[in-house]
Amino acid sequence: MSTTEVMDIGGAFLESTVRTATPLALAALGECVSERAGVINIGLEGSIIAGALGGTVAAGVVGVGGGFVAGALAGMAIAALFAWFAVGMRADQIITGTAITLFALGLTGTLYRSVFGDAGVALSTPTAGELAVPGLSQIPLIGQAFFSQPAMTYIAMLIAVVLGWWMRHTHAGLALRATGEYPDAAVAAGIAPRRVQALAVLFAGAMAGLAGATLVLAQAGTFVEGMSAGRGFIAIAIVVLGRWQPLGVAAAALLFGAANSLQTLFQAMGWAGVPYQLFLALPYVLTLLVLAGASGRTAAPAALGKRD
Repeated sequence: MSTTEVMDIGGAFLESTVRTATPLALAALGECVSERAGVINIGLEGSIIAGALGGTVAAGVVGVGGGFVAGALAGMAIAALFAWFAVGMRADQIITGTAITLFALGLTGTLYRSVFGDAGVALSTPTAGELAVPGLSQIPLIGQAFFSQPAMTYIAMLIAVVLGWWMRHTHAGLALRATGEYPDAAVAAGIAPRRVQALAVLFAGAMAGLAGATLVLAQAGTFVEGMSAGRGFIAIAIVVLGRWQPLGVAAAALLFGAANSLQTLFQAMGWAGVPYQLFLALPYVLTLLVLAGASGRTAAPAALGKRD
């Protein structure tokens, strides 16, 4: 294999990694905020699929930009339902999130079939084009990967940086962290933990909705039932691997994006004989390994998942 071929394959792999990591990063960054407030949102998967369907429908009516907005709102609507029970009524977060995910998967499937008919038909949508950065996009190997991507990829990078600064250097960020670590002390300091948690969950839902819209409008170009494919659960593992730090979360998303892209890489290297199901399973195997390896020795927020 020549040097040129190696560079081409490597560049394609990196481009696929970044593209695949984008929706994971968006969902995980939202979940990072939610968990720093002490709420683990298992219902993230539901917000992703809701955002995918909402973005699909809106993009066909008002265009791609409106599709992203609608996706965020749809994801936030599912998160609001979760917040009502898990934050407002102090229901168990794991049970509530699981129920919300099942509800959202069923609801989107029902709405899709009711409006568009045959569930086996993929619904095509307008898609967002790539934004190439002049000059930088021509850099060998990394140019196409990092500087010729859809706008949501750059937005995800920006959000990671802004969130990292916001959590550490603003009063609101301090209130978020205090709520997730020491809710009683937060109350004594005049912070309303439930309000902070509700807002954090809504933000996580909007980000997950954006992730779902990105899947359709910046990647697949079609909506199919269940296309979230466990990404909400993968996003939770990404937060753990990123140690609840936005920049760490963004880096961890790239690792999972690489796992998703290995199938294309190995096929390009002539390993087409390896069962493709093995590569499809890699992100989920990695999720299990991350959660198992992190058990008992992570820097999780002290009040994460607690109802009182």
